[in-house]
Amino acid sequence: MRNSPVPAHIIGGVRTLKPAEMPLLKDHLLRLDPESRHDRFNGVADDAYVTRYADRCLTDGTLVIAYVEAGQVRGAAELHPFNGDDAPEVAFSVERPYRGKGLGSVLFTRLIAEARRRGFAALRITTGSDNDAMRALARKFGAKLTFQQGESTGLIDLEHEAAEVEAETVDTADAPLAPVVAGAWTAPLDVARASMQFNRACWTSMMRFYGFDRRVAS
Repeated sequence: MRNSPVPAHIIGGVRTLKPAEMPLLKDHLLRLDPESRHDRFNGVADDAYVTRYADRCLTDGTLVIAYVEAGQVRGAAELHPFNGDDAPEVAFSVERPYRGKGLGSVLFTRLIAEARRRGFAALRITTGSDNDAMRALARKFGAKLTFQQGESTGLIDLEHEAAEVEAETVDTADAPLAPVVAGAWTAPLDVARASMQFNRACWTSMMRFYGFDRRVAS
């Protein structure tokens, strides 16, 4: 499978990790700064915990769609095994130097396409109630979040049309998204939606350049 393109100022590619590449996920998670690691695991997670978690992902069938640059995973979207009647859980992480570049939306789009291909009706996402970026990204893709005991939990309904996403990514006000290339399993609807995002973002950037940005500072 060829890599999906990402914004032009990013030099890597987005693809599904092969089983032999899963140790790259562990390296990525261990590189997260303390705040990012806390957000990713919704609490304190030392190196031993992260290592056990990554090792379990290697053997339990977790699917990882990753942004890979120079042989290293710098961002990851995880689709965890489906258990019974519950929706499969998803998780996301992007290393701090690579935030604000549109990677979160690209990873989310690819993960949703793969989940649809596998026939899942919904995805579950859980994050800390203070993880504003992750909660915004989840809402952007149609998740309805509830709050309980310091956590935000939500479901993304894959059987109906997702809510129209904004032109800009959650973690940046400047970087437009590149459309996701239709691979062997990418749903046409997802490709069309990503392309619309890209076109809308380009127009937004142009309007800003010429001083016609309609938004006003609060």
